[in-house]
Amino acid sequence: MTASPPKTRRAPAKSARRRSREFALQGLYEWLLSGSDAGVIDAHVREQDGFAKCDTAHFDALLHGCIQEAADLDAALARHVDRKTSELSPVEHAVLLIGCYELRHCLDIPYKVVINEAVELAKSFGGTDGHKYVNGVLDKAAADLRPAEVQAARAPRA
Repeated sequence: MTASPPKTRRAPAKSARRRSREFALQGLYEWLLSGSDAGVIDAHVREQDGFAKCDTAHFDALLHGCIQEAADLDAALARHVDRKTSELSPVEHAVLLIGCYELRHCLDIPYKVVINEAVELAKSFGGTDGHKYVNGVLDKAAADLRPAEVQAARAPRA
């Protein structure tokens, strides 16, 4: 009797929104490092393998929204970071920009999902403990940007 090969677990397929965040992260990373024009970066990212599987509307909102509102987003984050955002790792900075943008503008996405998605991006692309930093900063930013939602989630249940 021969043993059957062990069953391998496949990771669940990435959602179109998760892919849009990953591509936006790549574009923001390029923008933070090079300062290139948003249109040039957008065209470059769209050439990447797998781009067709992402939520392009969400990608557009994230990439262009984060670039256009970078100063305002950085100001919202400044209260919760321990140094200037320009001194952060470009990956963590880009993840925080995406998270802050979604907290501010994507009210259909629960704040806990925004934070979780940002943490997952930081785990996949950032430094060893960058995800912990991202989690802490966005948790505090969420209390500022979505106070009613955060208070309701943290309220003791009877």
